[in-house]
Amino acid sequence: MNVISCSINTLKGLYDISGVEVGQHFYWQIGGFQVHAQVLITSWVVIAILLGSVTIAVRNPQTIPTDGQNFFEYVLEFIRDLSKTQIGEEYGPWVPFIGTMFLFIFVSNWSGALLPWKIIELPHGELAAPTNDINTTVALALPTSVAYFYAGLTKKGLSYFGKYIQPTPILLPINILEDFTKPLSLSFRLFGNILADELVVVVLVSLVPSVVPIPVMFLGLFTSGIQALIFATLAAAYIGESMEGHH
Repeated sequence: MNVISCSINTLKGLYDISGVEVGQHFYWQIGGFQVHAQVLITSWVVIAILLGSVTIAVRNPQTIPTDGQNFFEYVLEFIRDLSKTQIGEEYGPWVPFIGTMFLFIFVSNWSGALLPWKIIELPHGELAAPTNDINTTVALALPTSVAYFYAGLTKKGLSYFGKYIQPTPILLPINILEDFTKPLSLSFRLFGNILADELVVVVLVSLVPSVVPIPVMFLGLFTSGIQALIFATLAAAYIGESMEGHH
């Protein structure tokens, strides 16, 4: 009972994290719900960029690929290789999920450094990268956990839960907590790195001439890409682990 209570408290804590606020925020009141407008606006922009880019690049496929078609084929091949490496031979059905996570996080992270969000004035707060908000990172981590359990149960049925008493039943509490804390680690890693990167750039811009923070901004672009890769890799690794039953 203590293990179940601890796991429930962990999930409740993850839900409560969505209420964490850093600075001022702009909200929409829709019915009886208070919607975080800043995250929705920037997320819609990121989704529009992704859909627009794909539509333009592949709307008229060529036998001899264009530069845009070549680029997106390379991205798809990269995501397939990543999924196959982490999941194994049954990676096919998970490519869309891993690819969606990677591309959304990658473009979201880069949008914080490349798009001039600050010039758009809001009644309260200011726009920033979607992944600069804990609500977004939690919303990305929770489906990853659902996919993790779904993959294991689909492959092994109820015998999937036998992994919690391996290699010894003594580790049952630790194995349960390990699964329920994975979304916490995914959420905080992505949120903390992106928030810290943007804060460093803002502080440097306020303290020194504009040209000095440029190297830091380029470093931020690199680390932003790495964070997207880490999230997608871990998501695929968790899915592969649940299907194969190894650690």
